[in-house]
Amino acid sequence: MTSDTTADRTAEPDRQAVETPAGDARITWHRAKRPRRVLALGHGAGGGIEARDLRALAAALPPLGVTVALVEQPWRVAGKKVAPAPKTLDAGWRALWPALEKPGVPVVAGGRSAGARVACRTARELGAHAVLALSFPLHPPGRPEKSRATELLEAGVPTLVVQGGNDPFGKPAEYAELPGGAGGAGGAGAVPGGSYELLEVPYGDHGFAVPKRAPLSQDEALDIITEGVAGWLAVPDGTR
Repeated sequence: MTSDTTADRTAEPDRQAVETPAGDARITWHRAKRPRRVLALGHGAGGGIEARDLRALAAALPPLGVTVALVEQPWRVAGKKVAPAPKTLDAGWRALWPALEKPGVPVVAGGRSAGARVACRTARELGAHAVLALSFPLHPPGRPEKSRATELLEAGVPTLVVQGGNDPFGKPAEYAELPGGAGGAGGAGAVPGGSYELLEVPYGDHGFAVPKRAPLSQDEALDIITEGVAGWLAVPDGTR
């Protein structure tokens, strides 16, 4: 994806508090100078917006004309250690959606792990342009019978799943058994299969960490994510 010189000049991140039924949420905006998309990314149940994949996307995409909004749910802002029930997470996401739409460009809903589930469950009703699901937790580790595939398959909008090759919450090969898979998003490990595309990060775990003995570095693994997502976002509307 190319960017013009105006888009390259991005602003410093700024924070915005948003009231929700569960308390105040917080958006950290990484703004493009001339945005053509907003990519809203929620965190998982075990961490915050400091996750390596969220940080990498927030750094890489604004120069390409994509504003990245890192969303902290109220429980995280309040310093709590345990995430609330899914319906509470969904309510918080719905309440902050108008703030995400305020820039006036299409909003891609996304997140990692539990945040990806929220994005999938609410995408259709909120009018999300698409969904980016990072480390979608297809099932609890070691419990493939407890599948959450329905949430992904019923997102109702174009969806990109980015999954680590060694993710115990669902390896890329498991997606081959699901209906609706489309061609890959480009880059290493794109899996053909629809309603979603799948991009594999080889050797990555649920947090996209790769072993030191792996034939690719941590930076190379993150490049697969940022380049794959950038290419997916660059596809013209109506051509998926």
